[in-house]
Amino acid sequence: MKDKEALSLLIIEDNFGDFVLISDYIEEQFAHAHITHATRFEEAKILLSNLSNKYDAVLLDLTLPDKQGEALITEITQIRSTIPVIILTGYGDLAFSIRSLTLNISDYLLKDDITAPSLYKSIKYNIERKRNNLLLQESEKRYINLFQLSPQPMWIVSLDGYQFLQVNNATIEQYGYSEAEFLAMRLFDLVVDDMEFEERNQMAVSISESKNIYKGRFRHIKKNNEVIDVDIYSSLIEINNNQYESTIAIDVTEKIRLEHRITKAIIKTQEDERYEIGTELHDNVCQILASSQMSLEMIKDTHTGNDTKWIDKSKALIGLALEEIRNISHRLAPSFYDSFSLVDTFQELIENFNVENKYECIIEVDVPSMKTSTNTDLQLNLYRILQEQLRNISKYAQAQKVTITLFEEKQNLRLNIIDNGIGFDPNQIKKGIGLANIKRRAELFSGTMEIDSHIGLGSKISVIIPLNN
Repeated sequence: MKDKEALSLLIIEDNFGDFVLISDYIEEQFAHAHITHATRFEEAKILLSNLSNKYDAVLLDLTLPDKQGEALITEITQIRSTIPVIILTGYGDLAFSIRSLTLNISDYLLKDDITAPSLYKSIKYNIERKRNNLLLQESEKRYINLFQLSPQPMWIVSLDGYQFLQVNNATIEQYGYSEAEFLAMRLFDLVVDDMEFEERNQMAVSISESKNIYKGRFRHIKKNNEVIDVDIYSSLIEINNNQYESTIAIDVTEKIRLEHRITKAIIKTQEDERYEIGTELHDNVCQILASSQMSLEMIKDTHTGNDTKWIDKSKALIGLALEEIRNISHRLAPSFYDSFSLVDTFQELIENFNVENKYECIIEVDVPSMKTSTNTDLQLNLYRILQEQLRNISKYAQAQKVTITLFEEKQNLRLNIIDNGIGFDPNQIKKGIGLANIKRRAELFSGTMEIDSHIGLGSKISVIIPLNN
């Protein structure tokens, strides 16, 4: 059975008898073989230089009248590097033929040992191998272009020590380090916060176990000490049977700043509206109700019996309404708007929260800067954070004791809100609007929210805000 694959071969051989023998062997194995014959190097050069001539393989005699040996091999392989070249050699050139495999030669065949089957196997194998090598080279080229020409920073690190193994040009431009500096660094050298180291280790475990892309947000520091926020997307990549981590990093610093500006503008609009409503309730509605009380008092002397009783009852109800409206107005418009300290406002908020004395409440404040004027936006957000968490405690915690601490720690402002209630599992509970609002308000000041809670052991919400921001 002959191979029915259409084949085009160039045989470069000056010995006509050898050419005839090789041709016979080829035609014995291939049903559709097109053979072109060249007897000299210059003739072969013209044929190969014409790109319209499509050859699947070249069979090359090592000794031609116008060129021999290494010079011949070099010239032929440079003209058309995509075509596999098989050397036809005698015993006298065997040692050189073996060495020629390092010169992009696909194979060598001893003329005296050639048979139709051996020639067939060599041609088929080397055509297929060359085709696969070209596909691999094309794939590598596409990967290199994708890697190096990517506008986003990309890198490859080892899994055992997070050592940088390769970085693209965008990474060098983004972070300011040279390629040599990167290759001497570990990925952790870019991470700002120590608390993120453990998350990086968990990320490696996550990638290894799930084989999926890991997504995370980190704060990185550039060579000029500028801190940026980056979203990273990491996955495993296999190179030479070893696994590495491939990562693309997207700078989202400006995006986060824009989101914060928008959120701040929304919150400021809400707070201004709250303050306006609170002031209106206090200065207008309360005055109307107070006037109603005075009017009832004035007509009391003109009535007797049950009329007086109902007048007193109406005055009492109006008094309750006045008290409730004052409480609402104070919650809507915190008193530090009127030059009260944040501590006083916290104390007032606790009193309203604990009006029935259901809780043992402790407030500890040790922030010197809070005793003087402080950023009103920051005070207001801390007030709203405490207000939100006190609402959560009253609804869900079933606590008897609440402790609020506000103090400076390592150039950070830390607000802790602790209760001894039933607690919850942070990994199981669905984060509602309350916790989301606390987290969002903390992030407005480049801060973070931490949750420490266990079933039956109460909960602790911590808000940490860098003072330098």
